Amino acid sequence: MRRLTGLRLKLDHAEAELKAAIAAGFGVAEEEILAFQVHRRAWDARKKSEITLVYTIDAVLARDVSAGEPTPDMSYRYVAKAVRAPQKRPVVIGTGPCGIFAALILAEMGFCPLILERGKIVRERTKDTWGLWRRGELNPESNVQFGEGGAGTFSDGKLYSQIRDPRNLSRKVFSAFVEAGAPEEILYIAKPHIGTFRLVSMVEQMRAKIEALGGEYRFGTRVADFDIRDGQMRAVITAERERIETDHVVLAIGHSSRDTFAALHARGVFMEAKPFAVGFRIEHPQSMIDAQRFGKFAGHKLLGAADYKLVYHARNGRAVYSFCMCPGGTVVAATSEEGRVVTNGMSQYSRAERNANSGLVVNIAPDDYPGGVLAGVEFQRQLESLAFQAGGGGYRAPGQLVGDFLADRASTSFGEIVPSYKPGVHLTNLAGCLPAYAIEAMREALPAFERQIKGYARHDALLTGVETRTSSPVRITRGADFCSLNVHGLYPAGEGAGYAGGILSAGIDGIKVAEAVGLSLAGEN
Repeated sequence: MRRLTGLRLKLDHAEAELKAAIAAGFGVAEEEILAFQVHRRAWDARKKSEITLVYTIDAVLARDVSAGEPTPDMSYRYVAKAVRAPQKRPVVIGTGPCGIFAALILAEMGFCPLILERGKIVRERTKDTWGLWRRGELNPESNVQFGEGGAGTFSDGKLYSQIRDPRNLSRKVFSAFVEAGAPEEILYIAKPHIGTFRLVSMVEQMRAKIEALGGEYRFGTRVADFDIRDGQMRAVITAERERIETDHVVLAIGHSSRDTFAALHARGVFMEAKPFAVGFRIEHPQSMIDAQRFGKFAGHKLLGAADYKLVYHARNGRAVYSFCMCPGGTVVAATSEEGRVVTNGMSQYSRAERNANSGLVVNIAPDDYPGGVLAGVEFQRQLESLAFQAGGGGYRAPGQLVGDFLADRASTSFGEIVPSYKPGVHLTNLAGCLPAYAIEAMREALPAFERQIKGYARHDALLTGVETRTSSPVRITRGADFCSLNVHGLYPAGEGAGYAGGILSAGIDGIKVAEAVGLSLAGEN
């Protein structure tokens, strides 16, 4: 099989044109193409009047040709296999994408992991999350951040990343998702996404597979402490004081497990403060974004709802950028602590909601929150408490129209854009919800973004605050063996440990950490 890259065709090309282009690209007759499949399909919209599709094709040909290159072997191969179930089971803490894939790989290798999750199963968790959105009732252990599926369950379900992936581990992630019910198109479209409703059923299917392979889930089980002696992991202790003996712990706790960060820090686990970003969510009509990005092709079925990616470097040294852009989605309440407001974005697979939303965030460095390794957590909490107060309580979020934000005056009424955030938005002046340097940088960036996307800084575009959980405020540093620098048997993983950012990169990191655990366990078998 040979691979042909960079094959360009018009957006509305006929099906027969694709095969003809493949034949021309390889320099063969169409009859000599025995079979082919689309490995990747992207679009190029740099010229809105001439949007093109760009293909990578894998084909089986009747004869050898020099064009193209051999199709690489993207099969996943396990690095170890259990001879017998380990005496002490490996423990995976957390069931976000990282934890799920760590558990899946360990189970497929025969190591029968025990998976601990502080929240509830995904269906019950969904009900609790809707309780916050519809009634303003927060369950601190079952919400957007905590529960089966992790924070990625209530997101756009984006499955693309800028990380290097020389081993094609992303293919393992995609294949597992398709097996669990994701649409097969995620295997080849350039910017695949799934959406919340599909993710819920997929998470359930993956749990069933892990259990069938010998894994065991325990929900409602919060890890409160760790027994670490002589630099070796000995056991984890739950909030109910149950002691679980283990010398292999995958720490896939997510970026909001603040009490777990504190417990690890108290036990002397090496960690460092790291940069993250804070800001607001910004909403526009999705139809406006489509028109600006795609021109006359707006609404085309192959293009779907348009996204964007923006960055601006302000005069005060801050970077302002779009984050976790959700086409045709909603702004959601994402707090996990009482008396605080946190926003995030979410889309369904259809991306059919009226508004587009994105984080509009500013970079924050440890120098901005001096005071120790966990000072970033307190910095986040301070901003989230300010947002709760500015929103007037009841987990309503503070909001402001962009025109009023630029003029530094409180908003009093909405324009064309109706806020999607539930339990509701209270209009105010957002200037008091973030540090002055962040407000200054955002006010400078918005007119620059207007020059890239007309209407971006329109008066009635809506800002909703605050976005603080862009990434973990700490890095639980690990070595080349994927273990903590000073605790053997503790494997920091995923977004909470500072090693991923999004569903795909978290899943890939879970695979890598599971492989490290598997190799260690295989040496003990």
